[in-house]
Amino acid sequence: MFGTWRWNVVFGVFGTVLTVAFSIGNNPISVMLLRSMYAFIAFFVLAYGVRAILAYILQPPALINAEFEDEEGKGSQLDLKTPDESEDINQLLKSQIQEGASKPSIETQKNDVSGFRPLNPPQLLTTKNTQPEELVKAVRHLTGE
Repeated sequence: MFGTWRWNVVFGVFGTVLTVAFSIGNNPISVMLLRSMYAFIAFFVLAYGVRAILAYILQPPALINAEFEDEEGKGSQLDLKTPDESEDINQLLKSQIQEGASKPSIETQKNDVSGFRPLNPPQLLTTKNTQPEELVKAVRHLTGE
């Protein structure tokens, strides 16, 4: 249960104080004390129910669902280990060395569509002596005017 019997006493005293406060002007002292005693007993017993409900509501989720205790640690650690690919790397290096020794021609590289071909971009050429009219035409063409 939630708390101790002292909470029940505090709850009973609270009920007694409420009963005394509401009946002090309307009832004689003996009736007021008798009803205060009944209020103390009623609130004392009622406090057990309140404590039981609080204990049920405030119970940690791990204790409610005991079947999930095995999964409690999952997801708390990150595994950064990479798989061992040293054999694959060795095979790749061996195949590159063998290809470098037999150096295929450019024509066989062009015909080999499924394989990897490195990008060979055309080199940019600059012309130093261009006419201003040609430059204006080029700028207009690039800007879309």
